[in-house]
Amino acid sequence: MQPCRWRQQAVRRCRIGHSGGIDASAGPRVDKVNSYTQDTEYTPIPSTHDGFVHVRGANENNLRDVEVRIPRDAIVAFTGVSGSGKSSLAFGTIFAEAQRRFLESVAPYARRLIAQGHTPKVEFISGLPPAVALQQRRGTASSRSTVGTLTTLSNSVRMLFSRAGDYPQGAPRLESDSFSPNTAVGACPICHGLGISHAVTEDSLVPDANLSIREGAIAAWPGAWQGKNLRDITSHLGYDVDVPFRQLPKKERDWLLFTEEQPVVEVTPERDRVAKPYKGRFWSARRYVLHTVAESKSASMRAKALQFMHTGPCPECAGTGFRPDALAVTCAGLNIAEFNATALDGLAVLLRPLAEARNKESGGMSGEVAASIATDLLERITVLTGLGLGYLSLDRGTPTLSPGEMQRLRIATQLRSGLFGVIYVLDEPSAGLHPADAQPLLEVLEALKAGGNSVFVVEHNMDVVARADWIIDVGPGAGAGGGKVLYSGPVAGLADVNESVTRQFLEPRDSANEPRTPRVAEKWLELDGIRLHNLVGLDARFPLGVLTAVTGVSGSGKSSLVSQALAVGLRDQLRAGGSVTSSEPTEADGTDPDTEMARATLGEVRGAQRIDRIVAMDQKPIGRTPRSNLATYTGLFDAVRKAFAQTPLALERGYGAGRFSFNVAGGRCETCLGEGYLEVELLFLPGSYGPCPQCHGSRYNPETLEVSYAGKNIAEVLELSVDDAAEFLAEIPAAARSLQTLRDVGLGYLSLGQPAPELSGGEAQRIKLATELQRARRGHTLYLLDEPTTGLHPADVALLLQQLHRLVQESNTVVVVEHHMDVVAAADWVIDLGPAGGDQGGKIIATGTPRELALNPTSKTAPYLARRLGLAGSNPV
Repeated sequence: MQPCRWRQQAVRRCRIGHSGGIDASAGPRVDKVNSYTQDTEYTPIPSTHDGFVHVRGANENNLRDVEVRIPRDAIVAFTGVSGSGKSSLAFGTIFAEAQRRFLESVAPYARRLIAQGHTPKVEFISGLPPAVALQQRRGTASSRSTVGTLTTLSNSVRMLFSRAGDYPQGAPRLESDSFSPNTAVGACPICHGLGISHAVTEDSLVPDANLSIREGAIAAWPGAWQGKNLRDITSHLGYDVDVPFRQLPKKERDWLLFTEEQPVVEVTPERDRVAKPYKGRFWSARRYVLHTVAESKSASMRAKALQFMHTGPCPECAGTGFRPDALAVTCAGLNIAEFNATALDGLAVLLRPLAEARNKESGGMSGEVAASIATDLLERITVLTGLGLGYLSLDRGTPTLSPGEMQRLRIATQLRSGLFGVIYVLDEPSAGLHPADAQPLLEVLEALKAGGNSVFVVEHNMDVVARADWIIDVGPGAGAGGGKVLYSGPVAGLADVNESVTRQFLEPRDSANEPRTPRVAEKWLELDGIRLHNLVGLDARFPLGVLTAVTGVSGSGKSSLVSQALAVGLRDQLRAGGSVTSSEPTEADGTDPDTEMARATLGEVRGAQRIDRIVAMDQKPIGRTPRSNLATYTGLFDAVRKAFAQTPLALERGYGAGRFSFNVAGGRCETCLGEGYLEVELLFLPGSYGPCPQCHGSRYNPETLEVSYAGKNIAEVLELSVDDAAEFLAEIPAAARSLQTLRDVGLGYLSLGQPAPELSGGEAQRIKLATELQRARRGHTLYLLDEPTTGLHPADVALLLQQLHRLVQESNTVVVVEHHMDVVAAADWVIDLGPAGGDQGGKIIATGTPRELALNPTSKTAPYLARRLGLAGSNPV
């Protein structure tokens, strides 16, 4: 990277010591302005033009009166252990204040339409340009959201097919909306553009045709009294309910199962001849099933109804979601569905000849339009492929994307936006990236800087940090032990800050001090003929009783192999055989989290009888609402509530454990219903959230808060961090055990009442791991984790590794998808996929111990692993 204009001036201008303090004489001083309280008079902040963002008095979350200068027009890395306060500084303070200032310039009515953040707790910030935040967020749950729609590439593709596609002889030209499955004119009329049809047949509705209707032949009908009601109605309509269903004439069977008619007849219940007759309405089996799936609010009823439907590719559009007239148009020899299904790397090859036609004979207006659109598409796709996303296709659903993939798609969109003079605040852009893909990311960050912007990166990847222009290290610890800027300056200067935990990881480490002999597996789990996404007939062997790391470049098929083939496909087969149970919980709404996933097809499975349980710990949220939190998910809150119920005052008043739950009536505040806050609607101004005026955010009513345990009420206990609670609740064994496992996986900085939506994917996964660790040891469990180091500082990775090895030592098997070389180096066995992403991946390139794989010349992971192991001649290309 080129030296910036402020490098030589930085030290003498800011005079930043290792403690993070700034000499008051270093810059203009103004009277103290407190933007987060209302008891001080506003004083205008003088504008500064020294090329720095000056933050003073930042107290967001655990930040402690932080003051720091941050250079603009540079790549600045924010580092520190997990929970140290770096995100609170970058996102919670700098970005939040930039957003607040922008919104102040927006008309009040328009402001209502914009999602707003909070007002940060900071005295003032000067030299602050507009900011754009690109955070780690999972894809939207909509099945209609794709890579193409997210990046708006689909708009250009539709225009390309509409204006420059090859139409059949005599076919009319179609408008661009005809090439979208999300519009009324473009969607297949049968599946409505989803490509999937849900159909019912006689076989699905009547599993056993030898039964009579009275015996329950029409299994799709409801049970209990509703089923008897339909049986009585059927009998009154003149149908024989006592003969085997297969003996009924086909016309009668079809009417009972598929009719849309709903005749109403007077019925006298057979079960009670004394009862008065009533009017009963008939429902065919198909109509009842479709109505239940579409209208029922009960997840269990919907799941039961789906059992009587055949789900598969729509026969009308062959699963594409498009109408026949749109599929008849081609471009570069592909129809719209084939074009969207092609990996971005392949699309670049297809579009290049069309784009180059601009400089040649265009072939008329159509050729000129094709060249213009193709040129724009090619430029935008090139940015995506440069970020290591060339394996994605335009029709790839965003729910299947990792947070890291989502963020890189947004980065590419911003690179094309041409904004100048803004601050881009990024949240671990390297998450989910193989080390080989980090260089293209750095080039994109450099491009953003070269465009006249500032790039602030919250990052744990030391390779990315080392290439930054400036580093701000926050710490030294997490939670109350952090919140202090230890160093702000050029990266090299961090080596002199003894208090920094980060500095040791920026320097080459001597692996000779970390000898470890890999465990040798005696038994194996073997899966043959795996077919899913880019895994085509793959055979894979996993050693049992050891820690296995699955590696490979982005899109090579790692998650497909572990999170789906093993977690879902294998589990389905074992459930069918009745040889294994799974402890994987369902989602909060009661639905199985696997129902939305494509199922892997497996051939022969060998060695499964040696597994008793399969536990897949992914990065999905532990809950969907703020009512779910760390304490409730792990179960430790149950023990805390029971302890409160045993206090003298609670016993005197007759309070049970339920009194201390904020989710049920009794002890909660009824004004906010236990939420702790209320939404305030303002005329012509955006609504805002504020603490409940009754409970002031505590969630409980005054009577409940009068009960204390060791001097704290229940609301004060929820405010404790895991580290503080471990000491405070040490006398409650069940709670102490849960808290210790949370600390063991590096989550000591989280508060007990931390709402589930505020947790990152990595934190959610580690909470699931901690919950599993506190259970009674049973052994012979297969644990599957997908990038558990996401969001972890290298120092915290060591804690996580201890827990993974602890699981293995208790006769379990751990398989982890990982890019972090510390984890790979500590594994017993490595499976490396590749050689590239998308269609060029899906193959096992190399297997072996970490040392064996590091010496494999065909593996793209090998040079990075060799460097981590300190092997000679290991220079990643």
